[in-house]
Amino acid sequence: MTAVLGEESAAPAAAARRDPRLSNKDLAPVEQQNWGVYNFVAFWMTDIHSVAGYTTAGSLFALGLAGWQVFVALIVAVALSYALANLVAEPSQRTGAPYPVVCRLSFGVLGANIPAILRGINAVAWYGMQTYLAANAVTLVLVKLFPSLVPYAEAGAHGFLGLSALGWATFMGVWTAQALIFWHGMDFIRKFVDWAGPAVYAVMIVLCGWLVYQAGWGAVNFNLSEHSNLSEHGGLGGADQPKTVAGAAFAMVGAVGLVVSYFGGPVLNFGDFARYGKSMRVIRTSGFFGLPVNFLFFSLLVVATASLTAPVFGELVVDPNGVVVRIPNSTAMVVGVLTILVATVGINIVANFVSPAFDFSNVRPQRISWLGGGMIAAVASVFIAPWKLIENPTAIHYTLETLGAFLGALYGVLVVDYYLVRRRRIVPEDLYSMSETGSYWYTRGFNPTAIAATAFGGAVAVACVLAGGPEAAPVLHMIAQCSWFVGAALAGLAYWVLARPSARAGGAEELSPND
Repeated sequence: MTAVLGEESAAPAAAARRDPRLSNKDLAPVEQQNWGVYNFVAFWMTDIHSVAGYTTAGSLFALGLAGWQVFVALIVAVALSYALANLVAEPSQRTGAPYPVVCRLSFGVLGANIPAILRGINAVAWYGMQTYLAANAVTLVLVKLFPSLVPYAEAGAHGFLGLSALGWATFMGVWTAQALIFWHGMDFIRKFVDWAGPAVYAVMIVLCGWLVYQAGWGAVNFNLSEHSNLSEHGGLGGADQPKTVAGAAFAMVGAVGLVVSYFGGPVLNFGDFARYGKSMRVIRTSGFFGLPVNFLFFSLLVVATASLTAPVFGELVVDPNGVVVRIPNSTAMVVGVLTILVATVGINIVANFVSPAFDFSNVRPQRISWLGGGMIAAVASVFIAPWKLIENPTAIHYTLETLGAFLGALYGVLVVDYYLVRRRRIVPEDLYSMSETGSYWYTRGFNPTAIAATAFGGAVAVACVLAGGPEAAPVLHMIAQCSWFVGAALAGLAYWVLARPSARAGGAEELSPND
């Protein structure tokens, strides 16, 4: 066990000084930091091994780029994601505090609710859609195994609010399973994550091996655009071959932006998990194997599996749900859908359940516990009717990418404040203080500088998203794909310029970088 602030005897006194309006047992510094290398490697595996991760990885090989160009883009993207995660992890690991509490450093003890709510809303939307995707996989397999259920899978004949009776049953089944895992607490979540990510790998390797056995090694192709246009199958990019060096460069940069944006949400609130880490050395070591090494291997597995579906099934199938329902063996099909279910539940919990649990609890600590915050997110995910969102790709594009653009701005402000303005100095007790003399009180609990910088960076990033639609010029489309970077860079720069003159001098009770 590692004491967060170095003096266990000081913990009771520190707890007594925490304002109840800013703290509860879930938001307070964690008492034990016992997550090791394997725990974090499994965390990153769980975050990557999902339907969305499968489609994202596969889409990169359908951009019309040469295989080596895709791998260069992948290496750059995952290296950046790895570095970004380490930067945001440190303040949480040092203080033992979750993401919304660490945001009080830059946004103020009350202003931190702004980034918390933005991240929470983004997570709710993704939570609902991921739950629906997992439920849809179960529905497809049930219909395949039990044809008598086909009428109940028709929303027009047996449906409510646009979802069929069978769809409602599977959706609420997956929803309940996730809630039960979450209800058992963070330690149970850690145990679930520890086996979920590796288990998905095992099944994917077996599936890929079966496809190789059917088609032979010669059928593996690292350019999916030669088979079909992936965008028609739910991918993230088109398959037009870049005609010039500039076109290839735009596509590579866009690929980097897509991968970093995919990790944007989990990276931003990585502190929710890093707070449990034994040390930053553990977090960095595990991140190297869990992100760059793991994602590259996962991408190879995805493109091999997807390319082999063309000769085996007669068409390119990039949706893992589609692959599963085409498996001729019923037992293997059931194992496949259970794997998709485990993968989706895993990423939903680590990326879209834990985050809003802390975020919404931060709004009213004495009224909303961590469990309460998570259940608010779960219930809200039903009311947004995620199946309707998925039916309208344009709505998904503009709603989620607009929210995602602001995630980059939030990241830029937090990291610039911690590393460049405060130079890694923290006053841990003031994170939970409503005193007007506290380090993070600013103006009535809000830091106008951080809010303005976030609004500026986020607005420009959103403008990039709106201007860079599918019909836009290649350069605008590339900038739109990199909107996360645009928001982070501009918000961070604006905050650095505005905040430096008013940065406070270190106090005697600060936690220095070496503590």
